[in-house]
Amino acid sequence: MSSSLASIQDVAQLEDLLSEPTEGVVRTLRSLEGDIVVLGAAGKMGPTLARMAKRASDAAGLKRRVIGVSRFSSLPLKNQLQAWGVETVRCDLLDPASLAKLPDAANVVFMAGMKFGSTGQEWLTWAINSFLPGLVAERYRDSRIAVFSTGNVYGLSPVRGGGSREEDSLNPSGEYAMSCVGRERVFEHFSRANKTKMTILRLNYSCELRYGVLLDIAQRVNAGQPVSLSMGYLNTIWQADASAMSLESFRCASSPPNVINITGPELLSVRSVAEEFGKKFRKSPRFEGAESDDALLSNARKSHELFGPPRVRAEQIIDWMADWIRRGGTTLAKPTHFEERVGHF
Repeated sequence: MSSSLASIQDVAQLEDLLSEPTEGVVRTLRSLEGDIVVLGAAGKMGPTLARMAKRASDAAGLKRRVIGVSRFSSLPLKNQLQAWGVETVRCDLLDPASLAKLPDAANVVFMAGMKFGSTGQEWLTWAINSFLPGLVAERYRDSRIAVFSTGNVYGLSPVRGGGSREEDSLNPSGEYAMSCVGRERVFEHFSRANKTKMTILRLNYSCELRYGVLLDIAQRVNAGQPVSLSMGYLNTIWQADASAMSLESFRCASSPPNVINITGPELLSVRSVAEEFGKKFRKSPRFEGAESDDALLSNARKSHELFGPPRVRAEQIIDWMADWIRRGGTTLAKPTHFEERVGHF
């Protein structure tokens, strides 16, 4: 198991671990017929999720096409996916003619979305997050669709409450979060109208060594910069576990959509996480602001009951990340802005 490793040595090993399928993913994909299309495959999570789908299909003894779809502005990434056995198709998903030409597939993962840069480009944010879902839902009306969404749709919840649950009312803050509610509602409409089986996956802070809220905190501590406590608590989940749960969700897709929170089991204190990194870096963390009694938090009990608990706990991620930073490991240089409380991204 990847969680038994003391250190992750390089990007190649990291990406191998991030695409390592669980037994549950192998069983799920063995039970499904048809190919898999991943829409938005060039994002932070898409490449290793697509590779995991391919590895799990191979392990299940299936000759299945796994097809990654994106604009693919990065040719090296396109070539890397192909080297992993994932077919690639360049497509502007907002162009109906191009969308219509995409390969048919019985199973679709919808990962396209816009968050960072949404402030100032609200028009494009709504087009990608709310209009595009209708186009995709019609194009793949006969498929099974796993839809990536976000815990931002809930808004802030009391820390003492243990995080928002799937049945809780939505209270989005800012146009990004509101457009994500739009995404969910549009997919739900087409699921009900066309009897399309779907899952809606409210992911709350996927993390790996090159990106995520824990990296943001670790880098600030290591650089001697103050850590904001405005969002004093958080959830996170190792990216491989998030990918595995997302692919396993195909087996519980339904009409209307089955809504599932995906995150880790821990309620993490930003202050405590920073102090832990401080011990590992032998530096005293600095803080600014103070904790509030609410935060963007999700309760993921449902997903853990469906798919089992994450293989990698937050404590292990912190150990790996401290080691990675000490050795000068590369990052994606994309801050999460996890401290944002009013939804401006």
